[in-house]
Amino acid sequence: MKKVELIEAVAEKTGLTKADAGRAIDATFATITEALVKGDKVPFVGFGTFAVSQRSARNGRNPITGAEVKIPARKAVTFKAGSALKDAVNN
Repeated sequence: MKKVELIEAVAEKTGLTKADAGRAIDATFATITEALVKGDKVPFVGFGTFAVSQRSARNGRNPITGAEVKIPARKAVTFKAGSALKDAVNN
C-alpha cells in the first residue's frame, strides 16, 4: 500500500477529506519520529511497538574485494508486532 492509498482509505473510513487525512497521517508519522529521536518507545496496544535499539560497532567484509570494513555503531528503529496484528495476518 502506497501513502496515497493509505490517505484514501483513512479518508473513506473516517469521513475526513483527503487533505485532512493526509495531514493527520503526516502528523502521526512526525510525532512517532520525534518520540523515537528522543529515545522513547511508541506502543500501540494490539498493533505493535516502535522502539530504538543500539547496534554496536563490528567488522564486516566487502563482498567484492573481501577486504575487512569497520561498520560503525548506530541506532536502528525496530518494530515488534502485537498479538492482535499477528492474529489478523495469520487468520
